Amino acid sequence: MKLFWSYLRARLGAAALFLAFWAIFMSMAKLGGMAEDNIRYAAMLCLITGAIAMVFDGARFRRRHILLTEIAARTMLAEDHLPESADLVERDYQALVRALRQERAELVSAQDQKIRDMDAYYTLWAHQIKTPIAAMRLLLQQRADPADQPLSQELFSIEQYVEMALQYQRLGSDATDYVIRRCGLDDIVRQAVHKYAPLFIRKKLALRYEPCTARVLTDEKWLQFVVEQVLSNALKYTKTGSITIREAPGPALVIEDTGIGIAPEDLPRVFDCGFTGYNGRADKKATGLGLYLCRRVCRKLSHTIGISSEPGRGTTVTIGLAVTERVQE
Repeated sequence: MKLFWSYLRARLGAAALFLAFWAIFMSMAKLGGMAEDNIRYAAMLCLITGAIAMVFDGARFRRRHILLTEIAARTMLAEDHLPESADLVERDYQALVRALRQERAELVSAQDQKIRDMDAYYTLWAHQIKTPIAAMRLLLQQRADPADQPLSQELFSIEQYVEMALQYQRLGSDATDYVIRRCGLDDIVRQAVHKYAPLFIRKKLALRYEPCTARVLTDEKWLQFVVEQVLSNALKYTKTGSITIREAPGPALVIEDTGIGIAPEDLPRVFDCGFTGYNGRADKKATGLGLYLCRRVCRKLSHTIGISSEPGRGTTVTIGLAVTERVQE
Protein backbone atom coordinates (compact mmCIF):
# COMPACT_ATOMS: atom_id res chain seq x y z
CA MET A 1 0.00 0.00 0.00
CA LYS A 2 2.86 2.37 0.81
CA LEU A 3 4.38 1.67 -2.60
CA PHE A 4 1.01 2.35 -4.29
CA TRP A 5 0.61 5.76 -2.66
CA SER A 6 4.22 6.59 -3.46
CA TYR A 7 3.53 5.75 -7.10
CA LEU A 8 0.42 7.95 -7.15
CA ARG A 9 2.36 10.88 -5.70
CA ALA A 10 5.11 10.38 -8.28
CA ARG A 11 2.60 10.31 -11.17
CA LEU A 12 0.23 12.98 -9.85
CA GLY A 13 1.27 15.53 -12.47
CA ALA A 14 0.82 13.08 -15.37
CA ALA A 15 -2.58 11.95 -14.03
CA ALA A 16 -3.76 15.55 -13.68
CA LEU A 17 -2.66 16.30 -17.25
CA PHE A 18 -4.44 13.20 -18.55
CA LEU A 19 -7.67 14.18 -16.78
CA ALA A 20 -7.38 17.72 -18.14
CA PHE A 21 -7.02 16.46 -21.74
CA TRP A 22 -9.86 14.00 -21.17
CA ALA A 23 -12.12 16.78 -19.88
CA ILE A 24 -11.23 18.99 -22.87
CA PHE A 25 -11.92 16.14 -25.28
CA MET A 26 -15.27 15.36 -23.65
CA SER A 27 -16.27 19.03 -23.66
CA MET A 28 -15.39 19.53 -27.33
CA ALA A 29 -17.20 16.35 -28.28
CA LYS A 30 -20.34 17.47 -26.49
CA LEU A 31 -20.19 20.99 -27.93
CA GLY A 32 -19.69 19.52 -31.41
CA GLY A 33 -22.94 17.65 -31.18
CA MET A 34 -21.58 14.13 -30.82
CA ALA A 35 -24.14 11.58 -29.69
CA GLU A 36 -24.30 10.80 -25.98
CA ASP A 37 -23.60 7.10 -26.57
CA ASN A 38 -20.50 7.93 -28.62
CA ILE A 39 -19.26 10.34 -25.96
CA ARG A 40 -19.70 7.73 -23.22
CA TYR A 41 -17.98 5.10 -25.39
CA ALA A 42 -15.04 7.43 -26.12
CA ALA A 43 -14.78 8.34 -22.45
CA MET A 44 -14.73 4.65 -21.49
CA LEU A 45 -12.02 3.89 -24.05
CA CYS A 46 -9.89 6.77 -22.75
CA LEU A 47 -10.25 5.62 -19.15
CA ILE A 48 -9.50 1.95 -19.98
CA THR A 49 -6.45 2.98 -22.01
CA GLY A 50 -5.25 5.16 -19.14
CA ALA A 51 -5.81 2.35 -16.61
CA ILE A 52 -3.83 -0.14 -18.73
CA ALA A 53 -1.01 2.35 -19.14
CA MET A 54 -1.07 2.96 -15.38
CA VAL A 55 -0.81 -0.79 -14.65
CA PHE A 56 2.22 -1.25 -16.91
CA ASP A 57 3.87 1.91 -15.64
CA GLY A 58 3.15 0.89 -12.03
CA ALA A 59 4.74 -2.54 -12.60
CA ARG A 60 7.83 -0.85 -14.06
CA PHE A 61 7.90 1.56 -11.10
CA ARG A 62 7.72 -1.39 -8.67
CA ARG A 63 10.55 -3.29 -10.43
CA ARG A 64 12.81 -0.25 -10.34
CA HIS A 65 11.99 0.34 -6.66
CA ILE A 66 12.87 -3.27 -5.74
CA LEU A 67 16.10 -3.17 -7.75
CA LEU A 68 17.24 0.11 -6.20
CA THR A 69 16.39 -1.18 -2.71
CA GLU A 70 18.52 -4.28 -3.29
CA ILE A 71 21.41 -2.17 -4.57
CA ALA A 72 21.18 0.14 -1.56
CA ALA A 73 21.43 -2.87 0.76
CA ARG A 74 24.72 -3.97 -0.79
CA THR A 75 28.07 -2.97 0.67
CA MET A 76 29.49 -1.84 -2.63
CA LEU A 77 27.47 -0.21 -5.41
CA ALA A 78 28.11 -1.59 -8.90
CA GLU A 79 27.15 0.73 -11.71
CA ASP A 80 26.21 -2.11 -14.06
CA HIS A 81 23.43 -3.14 -11.65
CA LEU A 82 21.63 0.19 -11.90
CA PRO A 83 18.30 0.05 -13.77
CA GLU A 84 18.28 1.29 -17.34
CA SER A 85 17.77 5.03 -17.44
CA ALA A 86 14.48 6.17 -18.98
CA ASP A 87 15.34 9.80 -19.69
CA LEU A 88 18.09 12.38 -19.60
CA VAL A 89 17.49 13.36 -15.96
CA GLU A 90 17.86 9.76 -14.78
CA ARG A 91 21.08 9.43 -16.79
CA ASP A 92 22.34 12.56 -15.05
CA TYR A 93 21.52 11.04 -11.66
CA GLN A 94 23.36 7.83 -12.57
CA ALA A 95 26.37 9.82 -13.72
CA LEU A 96 26.33 11.60 -10.36
CA VAL A 97 26.20 8.22 -8.55
CA ARG A 98 29.21 6.99 -10.53
CA ALA A 99 31.16 10.14 -9.75
CA LEU A 100 30.36 9.86 -6.04
CA ARG A 101 31.31 6.18 -6.03
CA GLN A 102 34.64 6.96 -7.67
CA GLU A 103 35.31 9.72 -5.15
CA ARG A 104 34.41 7.38 -2.28
CA ALA A 105 36.73 4.67 -3.61
CA GLU A 106 39.60 7.14 -3.79
CA LEU A 107 38.94 8.37 -0.26
CA VAL A 108 38.74 4.82 1.12
CA SER A 109 41.94 3.87 -0.67
CA ALA A 110 43.78 6.90 0.71
CA GLN A 111 42.46 6.25 4.22
CA ASP A 112 43.43 2.57 4.06
CA GLN A 113 46.94 3.52 2.99
CA LYS A 114 47.20 6.03 5.84
CA ILE A 115 46.11 3.36 8.34
CA ARG A 116 48.61 0.85 6.94
CA ASP A 117 51.40 3.40 7.19
CA MET A 118 50.43 4.24 10.76
CA ASP A 119 50.25 0.58 11.74
CA ALA A 120 53.65 -0.07 10.22
CA TYR A 121 55.15 2.91 12.04
CA TYR A 122 53.77 2.03 15.46
CA THR A 123 54.67 -1.63 15.07
CA LEU A 124 58.22 -0.65 14.15
CA TRP A 125 58.36 1.80 17.07
CA ALA A 126 57.12 -0.84 19.53
CA HIS A 127 59.83 -3.25 18.40
CA GLN A 128 62.61 -0.66 18.35
CA ILE A 129 61.79 0.73 21.80
CA LYS A 130 62.38 -2.70 23.28
CA THR A 131 66.13 -2.38 22.65
CA PRO A 132 66.77 0.62 24.95
CA ILE A 133 64.37 -0.85 27.51
CA ALA A 134 66.34 -4.08 27.57
CA ALA A 135 69.58 -2.08 27.85
CA MET A 136 68.23 -0.10 30.82
CA ARG A 137 67.07 -3.30 32.47
CA LEU A 138 70.53 -4.80 32.08
CA LEU A 139 72.24 -1.71 33.50
CA LEU A 140 69.96 -1.70 36.54
CA GLN A 141 70.64 -5.37 37.16
CA GLN A 142 74.39 -4.82 36.97
CA ARG A 143 74.23 -1.97 39.52
CA ALA A 144 72.28 -4.08 42.01
CA ASP A 145 71.57 -0.97 44.05
CA PRO A 146 68.44 -1.11 46.29
CA ALA A 147 67.95 2.59 45.59
CA ASP A 148 67.23 1.67 41.97
CA GLN A 149 64.11 -0.27 42.91
CA PRO A 150 61.73 2.59 41.99
CA LEU A 151 63.48 2.89 38.64
CA SER A 152 63.04 -0.83 38.03
CA GLN A 153 59.37 -0.51 38.82
CA GLU A 154 58.87 2.38 36.41
CA LEU A 155 60.80 0.50 33.73
CA PHE A 156 58.51 -2.48 34.26
CA SER A 157 55.49 -0.19 33.73
CA ILE A 158 57.03 1.12 30.51
CA GLU A 159 57.50 -2.45 29.30
CA GLN A 160 53.85 -3.18 30.03
CA TYR A 161 52.60 -0.15 28.11
CA VAL A 162 54.83 -0.98 25.14
CA GLU A 163 53.60 -4.57 25.16
CA MET A 164 50.00 -3.36 25.28
CA ALA A 165 50.59 -1.07 22.30
CA LEU A 166 52.17 -3.90 20.34
CA GLN A 167 49.33 -6.28 21.13
CA TYR A 168 46.83 -3.60 20.16
CA GLN A 169 48.49 -3.36 16.75
CA ARG A 170 48.62 -7.12 16.34
CA LEU A 171 45.00 -7.55 17.34
CA GLY A 172 43.81 -5.20 14.60
CA SER A 173 45.97 -6.81 11.94
CA ASP A 174 44.63 -9.33 9.45
CA ALA A 175 47.95 -11.14 9.69
CA THR A 176 47.52 -12.07 13.36
CA ASP A 177 48.39 -15.74 13.71
CA TYR A 178 46.46 -17.83 16.23
CA VAL A 179 47.77 -21.22 17.29
CA ILE A 180 44.78 -23.03 18.76
CA ARG A 181 45.66 -26.13 20.75
CA ARG A 182 45.16 -27.79 24.10
CA CYS A 183 47.15 -25.94 26.76
CA GLY A 184 47.62 -26.47 30.46
CA LEU A 185 45.85 -23.62 32.27
CA ASP A 186 48.21 -23.95 35.23
CA ASP A 187 51.28 -23.25 33.07
CA ILE A 188 49.70 -20.09 31.64
CA VAL A 189 48.72 -18.74 35.05
CA ARG A 190 52.10 -19.51 36.62
CA GLN A 191 53.92 -17.57 33.88
CA ALA A 192 51.72 -14.54 34.51
CA VAL A 193 52.20 -14.78 38.29
CA HIS A 194 55.97 -15.12 37.90
CA LYS A 195 56.04 -11.99 35.76
CA TYR A 196 54.24 -9.95 38.42
CA ALA A 197 55.92 -11.53 41.46
CA PRO A 198 58.07 -8.42 42.18
CA LEU A 199 54.89 -6.32 42.43
CA PHE A 200 53.35 -8.74 44.90
CA ILE A 201 56.48 -8.50 47.03
CA ARG A 202 56.76 -4.74 46.78
CA LYS A 203 53.10 -4.11 47.66
CA LYS A 204 53.13 -6.87 50.30
CA LEU A 205 50.04 -8.50 48.88
CA ALA A 206 49.20 -12.12 49.57
CA LEU A 207 48.64 -14.45 46.62
CA ARG A 208 46.15 -17.24 47.11
CA TYR A 209 46.59 -19.57 44.22
CA GLU A 210 44.91 -22.91 43.78
CA PRO A 211 46.69 -24.94 41.06
CA CYS A 212 44.58 -25.40 37.94
CA THR A 213 44.09 -28.83 36.42
CA ALA A 214 42.15 -28.01 33.23
CA ARG A 215 43.57 -28.25 29.75
CA VAL A 216 41.82 -25.71 27.58
CA LEU A 217 41.54 -25.20 23.83
CA THR A 218 43.05 -21.77 23.27
CA ASP A 219 46.02 -19.75 22.03
CA GLU A 220 48.54 -19.82 24.87
CA LYS A 221 50.18 -16.48 24.09
CA TRP A 222 46.94 -14.51 23.79
CA LEU A 223 45.28 -16.12 26.80
CA GLN A 224 48.37 -15.30 28.86
CA PHE A 225 48.06 -11.71 27.70
CA VAL A 226 44.47 -11.62 29.01
CA VAL A 227 45.48 -13.12 32.37
CA GLU A 228 48.34 -10.63 32.69
CA GLN A 229 46.08 -7.67 32.00
CA VAL A 230 43.53 -8.78 34.57
CA LEU A 231 46.28 -9.48 37.10
CA SER A 232 47.86 -6.09 36.39
CA ASN A 233 44.56 -4.33 37.11
CA ALA A 234 44.12 -6.30 40.32
CA LEU A 235 47.58 -5.29 41.50
CA LYS A 236 47.08 -1.67 40.48
CA TYR A 237 43.87 -1.17 42.45
CA THR A 238 44.60 -3.37 45.47
CA LYS A 239 46.44 -1.55 48.23
CA THR A 240 46.15 -4.15 50.99
CA GLY A 241 44.82 -7.66 51.33
CA SER A 242 45.16 -10.43 48.80
CA ILE A 243 44.58 -11.62 45.26
CA THR A 244 43.02 -15.03 44.67
CA ILE A 245 43.40 -17.05 41.48
CA ARG A 246 41.36 -20.23 41.16
CA GLU A 247 39.78 -22.54 38.66
CA ALA A 248 36.01 -22.77 38.33
CA PRO A 249 33.75 -25.27 36.55
CA GLY A 250 33.23 -24.63 32.89
CA PRO A 251 36.21 -24.51 32.82
CA ALA A 252 36.82 -20.92 33.84
CA LEU A 253 39.54 -18.90 35.53
CA VAL A 254 38.54 -16.60 38.38
CA ILE A 255 40.75 -13.75 39.61
CA GLU A 256 39.53 -11.99 42.77
CA ASP A 257 41.05 -9.08 44.63
CA THR A 258 40.32 -7.12 47.78
CA GLY A 259 40.90 -3.77 46.12
CA ILE A 260 38.91 -0.59 45.90
CA GLY A 261 36.28 -2.07 43.60
CA ILE A 262 34.38 -0.46 40.74
CA ALA A 263 31.48 1.97 40.95
CA PRO A 264 28.15 0.40 39.87
CA GLU A 265 27.61 3.04 37.19
CA ASP A 266 31.02 2.20 35.66
CA LEU A 267 30.56 -1.58 35.48
CA PRO A 268 28.55 -1.67 32.21
CA ARG A 269 31.28 0.27 30.40
CA VAL A 270 34.53 -1.20 31.76
CA PHE A 271 35.12 -3.11 28.50
CA ASP A 272 34.61 -0.05 26.28
CA CYS A 273 37.65 1.26 24.42
CA GLY A 274 39.25 4.17 26.28
CA PHE A 275 36.83 4.09 29.22
CA THR A 276 38.66 4.65 32.52
CA GLY A 277 35.81 5.31 34.93
CA TYR A 278 36.11 6.87 38.37
CA ASN A 279 39.13 4.77 39.37
CA GLY A 280 40.99 5.51 36.15
CA ARG A 281 40.45 9.26 36.45
CA ALA A 282 41.75 9.15 40.03
CA ASP A 283 44.76 7.08 38.97
CA LYS A 284 45.66 9.53 36.14
CA LYS A 285 47.65 6.79 34.35
CA ALA A 286 44.88 4.50 33.18
CA THR A 287 44.56 4.06 29.42
CA GLY A 288 41.19 2.35 29.25
CA LEU A 289 42.61 -0.24 26.84
CA GLY A 290 43.44 -3.22 29.07
CA LEU A 291 39.97 -4.69 29.56
CA TYR A 292 38.92 -3.61 26.07
CA LEU A 293 41.74 -5.68 24.59
CA CYS A 294 40.88 -8.56 26.92
CA ARG A 295 37.34 -8.68 25.60
CA ARG A 296 38.48 -8.53 21.98
CA VAL A 297 40.96 -11.34 22.52
CA CYS A 298 38.38 -13.47 24.31
CA ARG A 299 35.91 -12.98 21.48
CA LYS A 300 38.48 -14.01 18.91
CA LEU A 301 39.26 -17.15 20.93
CA SER A 302 35.54 -17.81 21.59
CA HIS A 303 36.10 -17.31 25.30
CA THR A 304 34.06 -15.08 27.57
CA ILE A 305 35.01 -12.53 30.17
CA GLY A 306 32.82 -11.03 32.85
CA ILE A 307 33.36 -8.78 35.83
CA SER A 308 31.56 -8.14 39.09
CA SER A 309 32.56 -5.69 41.76
CA GLU A 310 31.50 -3.80 44.84
CA PRO A 311 33.15 -0.55 45.90
CA GLY A 312 35.45 -1.11 48.86
CA ARG A 313 34.99 -4.89 48.71
CA GLY A 314 37.02 -5.86 45.65
CA THR A 315 36.55 -7.10 42.10
CA THR A 316 36.05 -10.54 40.56
CA VAL A 317 36.91 -11.28 36.93
CA THR A 318 35.77 -14.56 35.39
CA ILE A 319 37.31 -15.80 32.14
CA GLY A 320 35.16 -18.52 30.58
CA LEU A 321 37.35 -20.96 28.66
CA ALA A 322 34.79 -23.34 27.18
CA VAL A 323 35.11 -23.28 23.39
CA THR A 324 32.31 -24.39 21.11
CA GLU A 325 33.16 -22.40 17.99
CA ARG A 326 35.99 -20.10 17.09
CA VAL A 327 34.70 -16.60 16.43
CA GLN A 328 36.67 -14.00 14.44
CA GLU A 329 35.70 -10.32 14.46
